[in-house]
Amino acid sequence: MLRTPSLLALICLTAACAGAPGEEYPKLVPLDTLLSDEPLTPSPAPELEARADALRARADALRRVDVVDENDLAAQNSVTTSP
Repeated sequence: MLRTPSLLALICLTAACAGAPGEEYPKLVPLDTLLSDEPLTPSPAPELEARADALRARADALRRVDVVDENDLAAQNSVTTSP
């Protein structure tokens, strides 16, 4: 009874390790280069900082805008203009 689930698990694990047909194997690099603290080249930080600054500016601009619903505005005008 335990034999079938174990066999099924083994087949699934083996299939998960297989790559797609025609797919190239990734280029291997030494472990030291992966574990080093050297910055990435080219550094993505300036682009990310610029994008973050633009998003902050957009958020500030949206905070300064008053949103008025046309239906609500019409209801307010009818209340203030009625005798």
